[in-house]
Amino acid sequence: MHAVSPSLPPRCTGIGLRAEHHAALPQVQSLPGFVEVHSENYFGRGGPPLHWLRRAREHCALSLHGVALSIGSADPLRRDHLRRLRELIDELQPALVSEHLSWSGVDGVYANDLLPLPHTREALAHVVARVQQVQDALGRQLLLENLSSYLRFDADEMPEWDFVAEVARRSGCGLLLDVNNLYVGARNHGFDPIEYLDALPASAVQEIHLAGFTHRRFDDGSEILIDTHSRHVSEAVWALYREALRRLGPRPTLIEWDADIPPLSTLLDEAARAAALMEATDACPA
Repeated sequence: MHAVSPSLPPRCTGIGLRAEHHAALPQVQSLPGFVEVHSENYFGRGGPPLHWLRRAREHCALSLHGVALSIGSADPLRRDHLRRLRELIDELQPALVSEHLSWSGVDGVYANDLLPLPHTREALAHVVARVQQVQDALGRQLLLENLSSYLRFDADEMPEWDFVAEVARRSGCGLLLDVNNLYVGARNHGFDPIEYLDALPASAVQEIHLAGFTHRRFDDGSEILIDTHSRHVSEAVWALYREALRRLGPRPTLIEWDADIPPLSTLLDEAARAAALMEATDACPA
């Protein structure tokens, strides 16, 4: 059994900390409960990014969120990546450590994207083994995030929600439920997001992400939703978040915003809305 974080309070809210807000964060009168950063941006042994992260850690709890481990790839896990991540964890003692249930490269070629996995029994066994290797290397539990979805594989043998739930059950990892990604996938593929929520092992869900999406419309009149993290959380995603809270109870919730980044106050306002919803929503009995 791997060590789980110095945990966050269930009703804790946070923001994704980006370079634009490094200097402003310590000046905020009402600080967020936690901040989250992309782990790889702080793998250097010095320099301004790590300086500002250390300062933020003096004021807030921390979540490390990876984007480049490529946990679903057929390539061997990169030991240098795991070593640097372990060093960052050991220094900063984050409350949460997470990655994406995806792959990003094969045969040494890196795609710079979070690519989906086929939902097959073979892929499930592969991911479970890889998660266990990562948790052994880090000495603690890892959370995995569900992806936004734009395609399906003909080879799929189970729906995404069963695949995600089984990864958590078999590997002992936790789950980072991205409600925006869930909404985007449900709209793009026509599945019921409530069925997805009900399939997840509630005890495994240890963090929630909220973000904004954009529409892409095509000449034939069709459209897809794209998880751009470039605008306010939509009203539809807020509504789905309320449903998640009813089923799961309060969970540490983070506002992500990675493009067209607004003033820090905008992120804090979104986090305050999430906190208000947690206070106002009655969870279903377990």
